[in-house]
Amino acid sequence: MDLRQLEYFVAVVEEGNYTRAANRLHVVQSAVSAAIKTLERELGAQLLDRNSKRVLLTDAGSALLPRAQVVLDSVRDAADAVAEVHGGLRGTLRLGTMTSVGLLDLPALLGAFHRRHPGVLLQTTAAHSGSRGLVDGLRERRLDLAFVSLPGTRPPSLQVIDLTSSVLDLVVPDDHPLYGRGSVAITALADLDFIDSPLGFGTRAVTDAAFTAASVPRRVTLEISDVETGTAFVREGLGIALIPRFVLGPADNPSRLTVTGADLSWPVSLAVPTDRTPSAAAQAMIALTREFVGTTAGPPAAR
Repeated sequence: MDLRQLEYFVAVVEEGNYTRAANRLHVVQSAVSAAIKTLERELGAQLLDRNSKRVLLTDAGSALLPRAQVVLDSVRDAADAVAEVHGGLRGTLRLGTMTSVGLLDLPALLGAFHRRHPGVLLQTTAAHSGSRGLVDGLRERRLDLAFVSLPGTRPPSLQVIDLTSSVLDLVVPDDHPLYGRGSVAITALADLDFIDSPLGFGTRAVTDAAFTAASVPRRVTLEISDVETGTAFVREGLGIALIPRFVLGPADNPSRLTVTGADLSWPVSLAVPTDRTPSAAAQAMIALTREFVGTTAGPPAAR
């Protein structure tokens, strides 16, 4: 048994697929398959069930997985310690991001990290299922850290570092009865047609919770994954939408309304798994993110 075999085994389990594991490891798929077959021969047990569409663990594989992860984490920590002595971090940092992170200047943050730690390879992934999918990626060890929006009760397996937030304002078309009113009570929005993010996204969770708390029914007739495009759909008369305030500019003022009687604060946070020690690169990103948010305190003003 060698470290490469364990690394390939863990990658296949975490990715749930040989092809994705090979892409992550930057090797051909046949090399991954061969390494795992050799590992199974050496251990005298089948570790993975290859008959399903998604690779599944056998009982033997389930027994090996946590121990293999501990070994690889220890090797990573040892390499981090040596790299720090020689003046720089090394390795790969896998970051999950929301499809809309305009409230946090992510390119500037990642650029600052790259300049400070050029030896760390940054890999970013956006989950099509929103923050819920990013949480799954952290739990399944496919991600090291993730920028998420998790209003309400936070998962117990995560440390959630709050970074910033924005209020959601209601945007209506020019010909809507609410146009130009400035504010509206949430109770006046019953059964209207809404444009919103899919289930699993932070903005959808905030909105659903607010309407449920107010016992106000509503219909979501159009789902979009990028909240920053919401105003364009509203202008076309496809519905009304709750959009983060920082997205809206002066031209949107007549069609923008503050919703009263509801908590519509949309949080942006950094999620850190608590079931393992963050790598040195992950710890550096956590520290830089805190520093970055501290020096750019507060959400950007409405444009």
